[in-house]
Amino acid sequence: MGEMCRESLIRAGWMIDGTGARTQENVLIRIKEGLFQEIGPFPQDEMKPANFLDLSDCTLVPALADAHVHLFMSGTSDQNRRKEQLDESFRRARETISRHLRQLISHGVLAVRDGGDKNGYAARYQNGFMGREESSICLHVAGKAWHKPGRYGSFVGHALKRGTLAAGIVREANDVDHVKIIQSGLNSLRHFGKESRPQFQLKALREGVETASAMGLKTMVHANGILPVQMALEAGCTSIEHGFFMGMKNLLHMAERQVFWVPTAGTMQAFAENAGEREEERIMALRNLDHQLAQMGAARRLGVPIALGTDSGSLGVHHGRAVIEELRLFVHAGFSVEEAIRCASRNTMNLMGLHRKGLIKKGMTADFIAVKGPPSALPGSLKEISHIYAGEHFL
Repeated sequence: MGEMCRESLIRAGWMIDGTGARTQENVLIRIKEGLFQEIGPFPQDEMKPANFLDLSDCTLVPALADAHVHLFMSGTSDQNRRKEQLDESFRRARETISRHLRQLISHGVLAVRDGGDKNGYAARYQNGFMGREESSICLHVAGKAWHKPGRYGSFVGHALKRGTLAAGIVREANDVDHVKIIQSGLNSLRHFGKESRPQFQLKALREGVETASAMGLKTMVHANGILPVQMALEAGCTSIEHGFFMGMKNLLHMAERQVFWVPTAGTMQAFAENAGEREEERIMALRNLDHQLAQMGAARRLGVPIALGTDSGSLGVHHGRAVIEELRLFVHAGFSVEEAIRCASRNTMNLMGLHRKGLIKKGMTADFIAVKGPPSALPGSLKEISHIYAGEHFL
């Protein structure tokens, strides 16, 4: 971590402010005590004070955030390693989590929302093992996700074997930043658009969401298919995770109620790339991806608030660099680069409750990244970040 800088003047060749507005060119930014103080056109006269940084060959964007990761797992395609990760000791998992956090930071990601693991290792790590370098990232954890016995979700959480979902949430509330509930299964890779039955009945789901809300906890609900998503929305969840094949009525509901959606489209692309000789599954994954991109385009037009999440730790989905691939898919779905950055910065920060982050704007926390070249080089230029600034430090 670099030296603390009480005041800085920065010249940006291009700046994407995080609102979704068009890129600004040749901008002067003044930072003081960790906040953006002034943002305006760069003056014509020469100015090179001691605290001046010339980034006229760079594009500045707000620090990024990933709304859906699993820090205890890597995206490796080595099946033996994937199995090992599920049952390894906390000592070994600590190394994995630390490595993944550093990978995220190196890609300009300074806020992360973990989606759970069956041992609660990410929550344990957050509560006593965050290193100095990792302290620049804002980590929110779900602990162990909730699912029904015998249904999908055992590797990221615990089954509700006794009592109500609401009672279980109360028991775990002190150790988490948000609640993760699994309401459906995975996408079928054999039958296009096949919907799994909901895991929790509406009454139980609503009681769980309302209980979490009463304790100040947001709810992220894993849901694919029309009925599972509909029930999660009726229960009042904060965000729909994945949302494959949820349909237009659910999108309209989300736009009306301003419920966040985290599409994780890149999971299907990664699966297709790692399908090997399973040609039928590869083709189905790509069909699923195309359908999800179409839903994302519809959500954009309707005004659904979308946050970027990668589901890193899934097969072929690697922490940090998966953000670049997800941004590419946003653009492919019809988002401008500026709109895609908004989803990965301001929208995700808002979803996480980090309302002073995610914008390059006067009074906001001065978190930003600089990449070489113009905005047209994004998101690929995020592979080689020139500068990362977090509050009062260059990292």
